[in-house]
Amino acid sequence: MSDTDPFIGREILGGQFKVLQRIGTGGMGSVYKASQPEMNRMVAIKILHPKLAGRKDLTSRFRREARAMSQLTHPNTVKVFMYGELEDDGSLYIVMEYLEGKNLNQTVRRGGPMSAERAIPILIQVCGALQEAHDMGIVHRDLKPENIFICNQGGLKEFPKVLDFGLAKVTERQMRPGSLILTQEGMVFGTPEFMSPEQAQGQTLDARSDIYSLAVILYEALTGKLPFSAKTPMEYIQKHVTTPPIPLSDRVPGLTFAPGLGAALEKALAKKPADRFQTAQEFAEALAAFGQGVPSGSVPPLASSGAQSMAPHSVPGGVPLGSQPMASPQPLGAAQQAPALVKGGVSRGLLIAVAVGCVAVGVVIAVVAMALLAS
Repeated sequence: MSDTDPFIGREILGGQFKVLQRIGTGGMGSVYKASQPEMNRMVAIKILHPKLAGRKDLTSRFRREARAMSQLTHPNTVKVFMYGELEDDGSLYIVMEYLEGKNLNQTVRRGGPMSAERAIPILIQVCGALQEAHDMGIVHRDLKPENIFICNQGGLKEFPKVLDFGLAKVTERQMRPGSLILTQEGMVFGTPEFMSPEQAQGQTLDARSDIYSLAVILYEALTGKLPFSAKTPMEYIQKHVTTPPIPLSDRVPGLTFAPGLGAALEKALAKKPADRFQTAQEFAEALAAFGQGVPSGSVPPLASSGAQSMAPHSVPGGVPLGSQPMASPQPLGAAQQAPALVKGGVSRGLLIAVAVGCVAVGVVIAVVAMALLAS
């Protein structure tokens, strides 16, 4: 395979990158592992198939993916470093961070259903990435387990990264002048097993469609099965539109779940968008109640509203959701623990001792002053 690929072994972009191997391929292009010597790092480079360069619809979609992803800064979204056209043949490319690990589909297929304590913290972090995208007017539209990549990062285990915004729907403010709009009414995009009902019907989509798809992903992660029994893509599409999902507790004999988790998923899987959680943040907050007992090295669930708000990159393993307050993953320092002392008996005793000391000092000063006046 490698000896017939014209990009492998090639230096591109003025020698900035050297393509080492192909690590994935699809209908639109291939993804390569490449070295960047000046930065002493590995990167992933997605290159649109040269034969598709004349397809305005596909090149517009590719550019849109690059533009959308380059504006997203959430730690749980794959980072885009640069994008453009190769100097020699005009092939479109996206340079992204290189990740090592496996996607959520591989994780479940190889390891079986995940416990709620393991799956929910992963999905909460994905909600954080989606909330940022939604706030910027970007709807993913192709959420599926293959597009959630699980890796270790910065000492954090099972850190998810959201990939592939190739089908992303963007608002007009995200589009460059002259960009081709591919979100026409009646056109169906996405993966049938994970489509929302409105997506399956070719309707206009918003953030709530992504929430539905994410709920299907969580359902499968917890059970190893989809919320409908179907054999063909068209049958899945029909069931998304017309059939209630199989209750979570009924899907796999012997699997039990915390009370209320099935109801939360049922709400996220509602046929009507108005009946679902309205934002990814709301969905994350609902899931946080069932993600207790998070393994060491994973990410804590959402903090209460009394916690201090922190910037997304200051908590690499947190779940930043817009301005949602977050708890620090580090142990509290002495300065942070001080307020607790004010409520305890030790601090009151200390205050009394200080007050008595001040009075004693005052008396000494007064005696000294009187002695000086008398002399």
